[in-house]
Amino acid sequence: MSGARRKARRRAVEVLYESEVRGISVEDVIKRRRAQPEPPINEFTESLARAVDERRGRIDELLEAYAIGWTLERMPVVDRNILRMGIYELLWAEDIPDGVAIAEAVGVAKELSTDESPNFVSGLLSRMLENKSTLSL
Repeated sequence: MSGARRKARRRAVEVLYESEVRGISVEDVIKRRRAQPEPPINEFTESLARAVDERRGRIDELLEAYAIGWTLERMPVVDRNILRMGIYELLWAEDIPDGVAIAEAVGVAKELSTDESPNFVSGLLSRMLENKSTLSL
């Protein structure tokens, strides 16, 4: 997977993070980001952030169910949004292989979060993958 795609995923997580922290819509964050030249925001970033946002209710239900010992509220905001992106790509992005969805989420966690986060992200997404065929989307 290209470095450009990883950067675009990282930016999508940043959009989701900013939306949550500032209490504004993903669309408003995208508009604001488009208006500033740096960092650039591309079509993949925008469509990924919008897709995650559209399915956020279901994604958060799954996140609550699979995050053993964690509530959504207790998770660091950045991890929560990395996981939202990973869950979306794992379950709904048919053009992204399962292994790539997990590896990319783990990679973004390595770049944006704590030392423990990549293992947490990997473990949770791997559990979801094991049960993917039984999840009602």
